[in-house]
Amino acid sequence: MVPPRASRSSLRSPSPTLPRDAQSILELAARSMFELFANASEGMLLVDRDARVVWINDQYRRFLPALGFEHEQDFVGHPVSSVVQNTQMHQVLRSGKPILIDLLTNRAGTFVVSRIPLRDDEGRVIGALGIVLFDHPETTLQPFIAKFSALQRELDDTRRELATQRKQNLLGQRLAKYTFASFVGTSPAAIEVKRQARRAAQSGSPVLLLGETGTGKELLAHAIHAASARSHGPFVGINIAAVPETLLEAEFFGVAPGAFTGADRKGRDGKFKVADGGTLFLDEIGDMPQRLQVKLLRALQEGEIEPLGSNRLQPFDARVIAATSRDLSALVREGKFREDLYYRLNVLPLRVPPLRERRADIAALVELLGDDMAASGTPLAELSADALALLGAQEWRGNVRELRNVLEQLALRGEGAQIDAQQVAQLLSESGVAPTPGSPVDAAPAAPTAVAVQALRPLAQQVAELEQAAIAAVLAVCSGNKVQAAKQLGISRAKLYARMSENTTHV
Repeated sequence: MVPPRASRSSLRSPSPTLPRDAQSILELAARSMFELFANASEGMLLVDRDARVVWINDQYRRFLPALGFEHEQDFVGHPVSSVVQNTQMHQVLRSGKPILIDLLTNRAGTFVVSRIPLRDDEGRVIGALGIVLFDHPETTLQPFIAKFSALQRELDDTRRELATQRKQNLLGQRLAKYTFASFVGTSPAAIEVKRQARRAAQSGSPVLLLGETGTGKELLAHAIHAASARSHGPFVGINIAAVPETLLEAEFFGVAPGAFTGADRKGRDGKFKVADGGTLFLDEIGDMPQRLQVKLLRALQEGEIEPLGSNRLQPFDARVIAATSRDLSALVREGKFREDLYYRLNVLPLRVPPLRERRADIAALVELLGDDMAASGTPLAELSADALALLGAQEWRGNVRELRNVLEQLALRGEGAQIDAQQVAQLLSESGVAPTPGSPVDAAPAAPTAVAVQALRPLAQQVAELEQAAIAAVLAVCSGNKVQAAKQLGISRAKLYARMSENTTHV
């Protein structure tokens, strides 16, 4: 293989006054470098100013069959873009700037390549040189490829996040920020509520989330929206208890232009209109004033709203998810909540279990909340096994919200590398919370290791006690109705009776 001879016309002198011996050295260096790359590289090709291939070396010829060419004359003399897929030689000829390192993928494989423009004495681009540096980058440049792939993934993630943020800005509202993965827990109660919520996500009917404060009702509302066919639409939430009664109607239905003194001349859309095409989350629905319940019922039935100060109806298309920590059925009996609205909302009721019914999830929640606190600048020291067991024994009337409050106080008070049960017990006492009977501190105030002693009991006995506590709690919520309790527990009525009998025997 004899590479094309370098001439003065193919080299650009750094200065018109360059001495002749210096020019000779430059030409010699150019020829030497050309021959070095021609022999040491995995392949080279030259194109002229019109981007036609004018020469390839011996190493490059081995790629011809993979590129689909049997004879060299079918390759050389043709436009480079017609014989080499994804080539960037045109860009080098057009810009006059080299591309020193790049990844090229075509029919022959993936290559690390370099592309260098060639200039005459006047500085005009007369061609370009393409060099295949490596033909198996996945093995020879594994660290480089891995870093490149990681950066590409990060770029793709950033692009997706920016696209989501742009969409949120266009909508003027946020999209769902939680999914079912955000509802942490593997206890039977957590698994069951997520199963029911996933089924609810496949329907367009109203969902009613029932549960104590701090159980994660809003989180589940986000997750239902994110898993529904409306996930690309807006998720709009309004806490009814947090909005003054005089402003609620405007918040719900909007205000027509110039409806009253001081009103915006352009008017303002209400939450129903803003949520069009998505999901409207009505938190604390049990606190809705009765005079507005009639208008809400009509809006849900007719799919139309009437802004304040307007006599024109506006259609809307939003899926409604309502939530409350109050007993709506009791409010209906007391005449404080409309029965017809209750039945309109109570199509897919979903009871969110309190934390005391999913004690097995407390350790995972502590870890999750601890990570979240650390990200906010409040790191939580490691909790001892006894401290964690003590947290797991509490009633948690405020549920996850109360648990987080306790963890934040422990983080701010703690000074050592570990938080023990006595520190937890002291904090609970100062907060006016008496440790639950049977907790590690009550069993042995001076010896936190009593938890380990408790764990030495037979496994069947411990499981039976946990089952008994769970069954008793559900029966209490269901007012002793065993059919409803079995349904909430996800077991048959016969199995419920059997478990109750077994637990009585074991305990």
